[in-house]
Order: sequence, then structure tokens, then C-alpha cells
Amino acid sequence: MARTTTLNMPQRLLIPQNMLRQYLIGRALTCMDDAAARRQTALDGGDFSAYQTAIRAAVAGFYGQLPVGTHAPLVQATLVSTHEYTGFRVENVLFETYPGWQVNATVYVPLDYQPPFPAVVSPVGHSGKQFADYQLPCQFFARNGYLAINFDPPGQSSEKQPGNDHFIDGVRDYLLGQTSSRYFISDALRCIDYLATRPDVDMSRGVAMTGVSGGGTTTTFSALLDDRIAVIGPSCCVTPLADLDISQCYAGCPETHQLRRYALGVDEVDLLCAAAPKPCLLMAGEFDEVFHIGDTRKLAEAVAGSYARMGHADRFRFFVDKNGHGYSLAQAHEFVRFMNSHLLNAPDRSVTDVNLGDYPLIPFDQVRCFPRADVNMRTLAIAEADALAAGWKRDPESICHAAATVAGVSGWVMSPAAEVGDAFQVWTHDWRSVLLRPEPGIELPATLLTARQSALARADLPAATILHFDDDGRHRLLHQHGLLTEAMRFIERDQPVYNLLTIDLRGWGDTAPTMYPYEMPWWGSVDRYLAYGTAALGDP
Repeated sequence: MARTTTLNMPQRLLIPQNMLRQYLIGRALTCMDDAAARRQTALDGGDFSAYQTAIRAAVAGFYGQLPVGTHAPLVQATLVSTHEYTGFRVENVLFETYPGWQVNATVYVPLDYQPPFPAVVSPVGHSGKQFADYQLPCQFFARNGYLAINFDPPGQSSEKQPGNDHFIDGVRDYLLGQTSSRYFISDALRCIDYLATRPDVDMSRGVAMTGVSGGGTTTTFSALLDDRIAVIGPSCCVTPLADLDISQCYAGCPETHQLRRYALGVDEVDLLCAAAPKPCLLMAGEFDEVFHIGDTRKLAEAVAGSYARMGHADRFRFFVDKNGHGYSLAQAHEFVRFMNSHLLNAPDRSVTDVNLGDYPLIPFDQVRCFPRADVNMRTLAIAEADALAAGWKRDPESICHAAATVAGVSGWVMSPAAEVGDAFQVWTHDWRSVLLRPEPGIELPATLLTARQSALARADLPAATILHFDDDGRHRLLHQHGLLTEAMRFIERDQPVYNLLTIDLRGWGDTAPTMYPYEMPWWGSVDRYLAYGTAALGDP
């Protein structure tokens, strides 16, 4: 009977292509569970203020001292152009947030109402202010007596593209220990500074803020950072982090994954609960292609319950539009009604009917401000990095200490548990498959090649060992007498040969994560999900 020889492979417990994701998902969900428990404890105990203070402090810590309000000089605005339309006038203005960094604001001024006007800030999402989702609501606000201001975010389809790609240039802020979200937030708050300089704006009641998608995210964070924001209306932008961002693996954007956000337990529901009793109209599209309505409903129920437990049930509303991912005139109509009640204390104030034909798009050239392009996220990050580098200690001891700090390693690291397969002879070496288990939920596949004979072995000396890592896979340089095979002196029986241990670190080689559905759009990728998720967990 023919005899067959097989290589005994160690038993695998995990699916390698899902291992790293599931490990991170599990850790992140634990953070969200802890956040939910803290929130529930605050509600049950009746002391919600300590919980809100903790969330607000965490959010403030993401940004440090922003150059707005009392920490910034008076706004010096430059009027670029004006244009008149039915019921409102457009004023395009420029003013600075950071030195040389300009906000390209378009102001919609009511013509059929008497100043001073109540005001609403409408941050643009990951798009451009020339499009319908941003332009038409501002027109509607102005034609209902509210002075509205919107502006472009860095990058996207806006006037502020060079050096402001938030998927590339924004990620640099992680290296500075910061978040690219600071540019989105500080521009929104700087708009309030600008409104305060206008004699035709009534600041006595504060201002409202509303936006869709990324503009809604800017709204929810801004509400916790500036008490001048009296009413908020985030749209199509929130679900529990445990759903979309974590379990469904939607990479989103770096500015929504601030360093240690998960670790600090700042869920989307926490942002809205910590804003209470600030009036909030949460809006959603029933057919939203990104923020699934079932997930958003779940969040809205939690926020509504929190507002009610705090005695402010009337200050939170959830409006679902028969719409997809966008800010419709129907939403603008609801937000005007909400502002009338909660900003002006005039619930019976009339609101114009919604007729899309009454709101034509203004040509792009008539909302352009032509901001500077030479100062951007890239140049500002480089300038900060240079300033930090000037203070670095460059002696070997300091460099080693800094490297250990970045890697999160201190002292000796325990050897991982290992499962080793049987030896299989391949010429001058024995091949063994290995699984290393450095911690629960992590398995690292490895290949161990040990010399069977060598000049060193004949002299009763152990063969030296090569330790190898390759992000393209542990076997790449072994295949067909590759570089590693040559370095081991494989098959050269009369020469000293070497042992080899080559390992796929988590996420490499056999454990490289497979694609998930939300990695289909151009802004999605496995690497981005891993980068943003680990940053939010506080991993080095």
C-alpha cells in the first residue's frame, strides 16, 4: 500500500481574513457598552450633569483651544460680491480662522423682513455649498426671515481643494495628536464670530446650526463647544457607533474618528444627550443610503428617552423625510418651524409653503469667494510638525524612549503561546507551521525552518536564526528560491545554513482582512477602516 506523507498543520480557531476586524470590533463594542452603561447609570441616578460634563470635557479634549470666540481676534471680513434674488440677497465674504486659512462664506440675507434677523449657521458636508442640499435650505431660511450662512469644508467639491484632501491631508493630524475635525468645527464657530459683528443679526437668543451628513456631524460636535448655539438640527448623520462605524465597518472619515473617541466612550447618542436641554430637531431620510433609518430610529428613541427623563421631552423631535441621503426643502420647512418655537419663542409664526420651483439653483460663480489656496491642512500640519520637531531630544536614549511610547511597549514582553506542527523535511531544513497567540482573539501564522545540517551544527553550535516580517506575506521571499531562501543558504549542505522564522503580523499575509461591503465606494478601504478604528481606540 502506498504511503503518503502530509505536513501536520496547527489547528486554526479563527477565520484569518476576519480575525483583525473582529478583534477590533469586539474591543470597540466593549467601549460602547461601557458608554451605554455610564449613560444609563446617570439617568437612573438622576444626576445627569456629571455625565454631560464628562462627555463635554472629552469632546473639548479632542480640539484643545480653538481660535474662535474670546480666543480669537475680531473678525475682519472682506466682501467679495453681492447678488439679489427673490426674497433674499447673497453676500459672499472671506474671513480668517487660522492665519491665512480663509472661510469662504456665503450669507443669505432676508429682503422681506426687517433686521435684526435671527441667524442660522449651515455647515456644508462632504460636498460643496453650490449644490442643492446646501444652497436651497439657506434660501428657504432667508425667505422665512432667518439670515443664513454656509461655507465649504476643506477639500471635497468645494473651493478649498488643494492640500485639503481629508483622506490624505487630514490623516496627518493623527501624527500631531490632533484631529482634522478641528478645521470643520473651528470654521463653523468662526462663522458665529462673524455673525456677531453684523448689526443686522440678532445675537440675543444665540444662533441655530443645522447641516446634513458631514455638516450634521459638525453641528453635533459644535453644539457641545459653544453655548452661543441655541438650537441644532443635524440631518442624515447619526446612528449608534456600534452599528454603522463599528459592526458594519463603514470607514467614514478621519475627522469623525478622533483619537481615543471609542476609548473615551463618546457615542453619537452621547453627543446629542450631552447637548440637552438644547433644543434638537434630529432629521433623517427614510431611504438614506448610508445611515440606515432603522439604526437612526434606535438612536432617536434613546435620545428622546434621555431628554424626557431630564424633563425636556418637548425640546427633542425626530423628523423622518421621504428622502434619501440629503437635506430637502421639507427638512428646511420643519427646521424653520422648530426655530420659530425654540429660538424665537413664536410657534405661530408663519412658514412659507414648500414649492421646489420657487427655489432655483444659483450659478456657482455667484456663490464663489475665491479663498487662498496656499494655506491648507497640509501646510498647517507641516508647520506644526516643524515646531514640534524643534523641541525634540535627539539623543539615542530619548529616541528609544519615544519609540517605546509610540509603540505602547514598556519592559519585557511575554512570549506568546504557540502551537507548532510536525517537522517536514525539505532538503537541508525542517519546515514547521506555527500559530502564535499573543493575546485572546489574535493568531499569527508563521513558518519555522530549522537547519538539519550545517558546518555550525557539526561543530555543535546552534545555527543563527533570521526573523522576518513582510506585509505582502511571510512566504513571498521564500518562493522559487527568493531572497530569503538564498540568505538561508538553502540546499547548500557544505555551507553554514540558517534557521528562519517568518511571521504574518496581524493584518498581513494570510490574515489580511477581506473586503467588506462598505469598502466598495471610492472613499472606502480596508486600510482606512483599520486606521480610523484603531485611532479611535487609542492604539499606537
